[in-house]
Amino acid sequence: MRIVYYPDPVLLKPAATLEAVPEDLATILEGMRHVMKLERGIGLAAPQVGLSLRIILVSETGEEGDEQVLINPEIVKFEGKKEWGEEGCLSFPGIWGEVLRHERVVVRYRDESFAECEMKAEELLARVLQHEIDHLDGKVFVAKMRESDRIRNKARLQELRDNFETLQA
Repeated sequence: MRIVYYPDPVLLKPAATLEAVPEDLATILEGMRHVMKLERGIGLAAPQVGLSLRIILVSETGEEGDEQVLINPEIVKFEGKKEWGEEGCLSFPGIWGEVLRHERVVVRYRDESFAECEMKAEELLARVLQHEIDHLDGKVFVAKMRESDRIRNKARLQELRDNFETLQA
């Protein structure tokens, strides 16, 4: 399992909802955890490793073993004001920019045993959840960042597109 880079089509389309626990869930999660650890990420969506599935891992601390698994997550409530905050993304190496996000969210999801759960999150964890759930909806953070940040990152985005085209040829 490896990180998929922009503009891979799997990053730009909604991921499939899981109707039941996949037989290979343990293998999928093991691979995602490994990638997250290698890349020192605090969030990872299945589309970022080439899987069009509604699964994310989030870790408020970034410590190995601290990851939470969310299957079919959906934000059921946004709370508080929106705040600008700097974000990056493993699928967009070298690109950073300010994104406007709610300061608190309530997320409904299924855990690894497919039990329905709900989580309240604030600050960094709320931002990570919004970012990763956007991935599941085929939305990428560069589309939400400040215009000045998009302009500043324009050359790097083009470089990612060029690299992708070269790999596809």
